[in-house]
Amino acid sequence: MTSESVAGILAAIIASVVLVVAIAYGPIGQFGKPAKQAQQPAQAVPAAPVPRGPVIKDVPN
Repeated sequence: MTSESVAGILAAIIASVVLVVAIAYGPIGQFGKPAKQAQQPAQAVPAAPVPRGPVIKDVPN
């Protein structure tokens, strides 16, 4: 066996391991995932008015 054939065999083994790990840990697209259900938009709750600081008015002299 030449070193080129050994390298080819090792490359094929590594590539197959990477493919198996990629499929096991990260299914592509919707494969293995439940379909998303349409959600109704949440109604906006009006925010409470922000408390303001002390109001300083100009006093004429």
